[in-house]
Amino acid sequence: MPMASPRAAASLLLCILLVSAPAASTATSLFDDGKAAAKGKAAVDMEWRPATATWYGDAEGDGSTGGACGYGSLVDVVPMKARVGSVSPVLFKDGEGCGACYKVKCLDHGICSRRAVTVIVTDECPGGGLCGGGNTHFDLSGAAYSRMAIAGAGAHLRDRGQLKVVYRRTACKYGGKNIAFHVNEGSTPFWLSLLIEFEDGEGDIGSMQLKQANSAQWLDMKHVWGATWCLYGGPTAGPFSVRLTTLSAPKTLTARDVIPRNWAPRGTYTSRLNFETTL
Repeated sequence: MPMASPRAAASLLLCILLVSAPAASTATSLFDDGKAAAKGKAAVDMEWRPATATWYGDAEGDGSTGGACGYGSLVDVVPMKARVGSVSPVLFKDGEGCGACYKVKCLDHGICSRRAVTVIVTDECPGGGLCGGGNTHFDLSGAAYSRMAIAGAGAHLRDRGQLKVVYRRTACKYGGKNIAFHVNEGSTPFWLSLLIEFEDGEGDIGSMQLKQANSAQWLDMKHVWGATWCLYGGPTAGPFSVRLTTLSAPKTLTARDVIPRNWAPRGTYTSRLNFETTL
């Protein structure tokens, strides 16, 4: 058997540790036919709030070359292309903030337009400096940062380096794409690791369950990092149904038999549904 990559091996170890840990008293377990939702979660706050912003990567580039959320090469292509954002820990939320969408705009109308740029959380800005101390900070792609400028002033805005901005949550809209599940490298019938892609609406995931073939039981998956969730134990057998519940204002969606019986590591399986494109 070929050896798994270091990242896959580390993910497996983390998944085992998470499964072995005692369940938190506030953890949500199984849902009633997909209609019940986790309780105690705050609704999405739509108010404009203050933050700071910088940019990274090429001047008109896509910013991240993958990022802590695990989206990999997806950040280089539409619909994520040039819309990526690295955020401070208060928005990254240990990875549960991955996939959330925000509108960000600069208030200096001498150089900034009145329009906001929409960015998708794909990466974490490490704690420290502007990103530390509980600060709210966006480190945007050069392209996204430049779009806040008035016509022809993108280069001048980038020269500022650091801006005071305001931001608010907004619905994610992936232009007709449905939610997809990427089976991560190293997955086996005893350890299944899934990356969630293209969630419309709130964009973030707060809990995830999996049901295997010929079973009525929904199994809780564990959040590993970024947009990646795992299930350790088994063996399990496909096809798999997957149930997702959003984090901010819980909404539940069930993709039935979305991952086929003959699934393979590195395969991506697209559902036929998505969340509403409103918050």
